[in-house]
Amino acid sequence: MKRQIFTEDHDAFRETVRTFLAKEVTPHYEQWEKDGIVSRAAWRAAGRQGLLGLAVPEEYGGGGEPDFRYSAVLAEEFTRAGAAGLAIGLHNDIIGPYLTSLGTDAQKRRWLPGFCTGETITAIAMTEPGAGSDLQGIRTTAEDHGDHWILNGSKTFISNGILADLVIVVARTTPEGGAHGLSLLVVERGMDGFERGRNLDKIGQKSQDTAELFFHDVRVPKENLLGEPNGAFGHLMTHLAQERMGIAVAGIAAAEHLLEITTQYVKEREAFGRPLAKLQHIRFEMAEMATECAVTRAFLDRCIVDHTAGELDAVHASMAKWWATELQKRVADRCLQLHGGYGYMAEYRVAKAFTDGRIQTIYGGTTEIMKEIIGRSLLG
Repeated sequence: MKRQIFTEDHDAFRETVRTFLAKEVTPHYEQWEKDGIVSRAAWRAAGRQGLLGLAVPEEYGGGGEPDFRYSAVLAEEFTRAGAAGLAIGLHNDIIGPYLTSLGTDAQKRRWLPGFCTGETITAIAMTEPGAGSDLQGIRTTAEDHGDHWILNGSKTFISNGILADLVIVVARTTPEGGAHGLSLLVVERGMDGFERGRNLDKIGQKSQDTAELFFHDVRVPKENLLGEPNGAFGHLMTHLAQERMGIAVAGIAAAEHLLEITTQYVKEREAFGRPLAKLQHIRFEMAEMATECAVTRAFLDRCIVDHTAGELDAVHASMAKWWATELQKRVADRCLQLHGGYGYMAEYRVAKAFTDGRIQTIYGGTTEIMKEIIGRSLLG
């Protein structure tokens, strides 16, 4: 089915993204995977190409285009290229809105120009060794010392953790209050007491630096408070829908791409003297996956349109996230199976998609959390 949500401008942007990937990412990606980190030069190249800060106002160096469909194009093309390591979606769609919607004029002038050029790489630090989706479990603290905060604690599984120059840290600023006693503090590279642990060894997305972060009596100026004191919970809830949409968009794009390459593979691969595609079981497997992808694509495109119009609620974003990522996981497993032994070889795209995509049902809120959000909306 022909998609109807994009204009000629979006199509032109898609070609720009593909050209960027072919020139600045794909030739270097194997080395980045070995290194466990991407080059900072790639971030600067993305900035020069206008891929960073799409929704940031032009006065701060951004594209001034809040249309989420451009972000969807980026997510789709990076997914098709298998380039999860260059975490532009995290930078643009998760961290960018915090800076643009919560930042003061002074903060925006200070941080957003570098954000848009790729000189300032960003991260957000919520997860702790003992607290994932449960914000009430956060133990990192920030004590009020007049003109500054004293930050202590640790975070883990932080994407861009090694490269990040600016980290939005979720910290407890009141002893009581549960999830409502949290604030957002911006920690910058070079602050005394801010240390990075090891670059974590993951089963997939090897080039995406994911780190432990440690804060030992870090002196954070009061002007680095982002948003309202003790207001982090509300701020986080406001922006979660876009984070989950970005993950969902990547999920369906990955499933569709796997379906494409597996379709080609079963046409060419022979068993018992004829192509796999001639076997009824194979045709039924492909028919099921194609139908599931088509149905999911229709729902996701509707969610993209609604989110662009500011009308997507948290429940439907949760539906999109859990359904698309579980479909991605299921399709990756079935496509690998259809590749047989070759599917288990790291050089094959399907093997890399299998390991790279496994995190999709976990980060940004697990499938179980998504179902809980949906269930509560129905049953209270």
